[in-house]
Amino acid sequence: MPTFQYAARNARGEIIKGRADSQNQNTLARMLRDQGLVPTSIEVGGAAGRSKSRIKGKGGKIKLEDMVIMSRQFATMIRAGLPLLEVLNILSEQAEKRALQQVMRQIERDVQTGASLTEAMNKHPRVFNTFFLSMVMAGEAAGMLDTILDQIALYLEKVASIQRKIKSAVMYPTVVTTVAIGITCFLLVKVVPVFSGIFTDLGGQLPLPTQITVTISTFLQHNYIIALAGLVIVIGSVIWAGRTSRGRYLLDSFKLKMPIFGPLFLKVAVARFTRTLGTLIGSGVNILNALDIVAKTANNVIVEGAVIKTRASIQAGESIAGPLRESEVFPPMVVRMIDVGERTGALESMLAKIADFYEDQVDTAVAGLTSMIEPLLIVFLGVVVGFIVISMFMPMFDMISLVSS
Repeated sequence: MPTFQYAARNARGEIIKGRADSQNQNTLARMLRDQGLVPTSIEVGGAAGRSKSRIKGKGGKIKLEDMVIMSRQFATMIRAGLPLLEVLNILSEQAEKRALQQVMRQIERDVQTGASLTEAMNKHPRVFNTFFLSMVMAGEAAGMLDTILDQIALYLEKVASIQRKIKSAVMYPTVVTTVAIGITCFLLVKVVPVFSGIFTDLGGQLPLPTQITVTISTFLQHNYIIALAGLVIVIGSVIWAGRTSRGRYLLDSFKLKMPIFGPLFLKVAVARFTRTLGTLIGSGVNILNALDIVAKTANNVIVEGAVIKTRASIQAGESIAGPLRESEVFPPMVVRMIDVGERTGALESMLAKIADFYEDQVDTAVAGLTSMIEPLLIVFLGVVVGFIVISMFMPMFDMISLVSS
């Protein structure tokens, strides 16, 4: 049995130091608390039982993939019987991101001084959201922390997979559109002025397409600062509007109704709603608390509003399906399946089936969008560039006709 050196604070606030034999740090911390002492540090054999090496690692924001890896490792080590403090120390050493290392070290220190894992994680809301904290709390209360952490990792993997698919669906048209705008601006600023000078020297009336192209080119040459400022203002206005309640409502409503991408965003919202709610219910979280967490993690105020109304209806003694149907956000099939699951007592499994179905639908929709958008963007780029090129050659065709006649 290892020997630990500890420091603890008594009821008068005095620091008491000593040595004691114990199975692990958790057992010793509980023993000290039973004696009316609040442990401040517990070290193995009088030396630091935890690694004191300088924190190394990559910088950058903690991503969802980092949380998936951490949850998997956490569950594996807890299931293997490692003490919680030892697990937290290993996680802090293995984390690749410096920010996550620092968070795990702080959690380790808080747990070492007597805080529960949920209380320690609650101090880092930017890393552990409401869903994560509620799941961990349920796992601690039920003594199934390893199982709950596995469920968290599985859930985060599903969410990360959907996010990657959405990014891939949006990234391609964004890149192609940006390239098209860049090529168009280059032609208007560098190529068109050369032809415009030739047309001025020759004189005569220019065709309408040529006049339009020359006018746009002249504006960009002399007012490019205004054009850039206008673009910045538009982007800034959209970002600012997204931070207001009214603006966010309009933007989220537009996302669900916009052509081409609207059905995809709706499928993602349904998959996220059902996956989150099913995972929370399966972990033993109260239905009202689960719906509250789902609303906070919906990432869409339209869906959030529907979930909040559903929670209020359940609190008043009604079913889940009714408010979801009235919201007109969720497809009829989803509402009917939830209704059947609620009446048969198989809500958790029904929600999981809906989530699996809509995640597959997201895969299909992304593949379909990619195959459909690619030719559309090529046609768009061809029309824009072709219009500029033809408008520049039309006066030349007229001159050739005059010379030949």
